[in-house]
Amino acid sequence: MAINILVVDDSAVMRKMIIKTIRLCGLDVNQIYEAENGREGLLVLDRGEVDFLFIDINMPVMDGMEMLSRVRQQEATKKLPVLIVSTESNKGRIEEIDRQGAGFVHKPFTPENLRKKMLDITS
Repeated sequence: MAINILVVDDSAVMRKMIIKTIRLCGLDVNQIYEAENGREGLLVLDRGEVDFLFIDINMPVMDGMEMLSRVRQQEATKKLPVLIVSTESNKGRIEEIDRQGAGFVHKPFTPENLRKKMLDITS
């Protein structure tokens, strides 16, 4: 079954790179939605069409950590597979991401690494 994905990153270039990498992974993908920050991402999630979520951490308006926290607080999205894709190296933040049940991939990444993390989270 094809999945719908939301990519949330303030960099349009990085969103395009993530989307290109997703398409190279060979997964059955239906729609890929984009948002520039956590607030926009939550609006997309409210439509209920997303099966997998990619979030950057460092963004204006609403950062990825706040977005992840809100996603986990809502009944409809608390079990949504989430993969944080970031340059973040703060150990405490990475541990918090893990506690919230999300995966983490360091930028830059390879299609193989991204695919493996996606499969790990969804299985």
